[in-house]
Amino acid sequence: MFKIEDERHAEPQAGELASLAAVASELRRLAQLPWDQTPNVAPCTNWATCGRTYEIVEYDNSTPPWQELKRMPALEIDAQGTRWLAPEIERLSTQ
Repeated sequence: MFKIEDERHAEPQAGELASLAAVASELRRLAQLPWDQTPNVAPCTNWATCGRTYEIVEYDNSTPPWQELKRMPALEIDAQGTRWLAPEIERLSTQ
């Protein structure tokens, strides 16, 4: 099971996703939205100079408590633009 989290603000995004393909699709959607609008606008008071760094977090949810297996930076969005940090996820998002 996968989740997308804003690493800078420790804020989960998009709920639980079953596959990397679903994660890639959601990240593509986020990448196409403006940086200064929900859900990309940062929740902090200096949001205009901040941004989001989305990470993919993989969990083993077969038994409680869930165990984090892997964390991978995937996408940054801020006033400077959108930067993919995981080219393999970017490629997957266009398939």
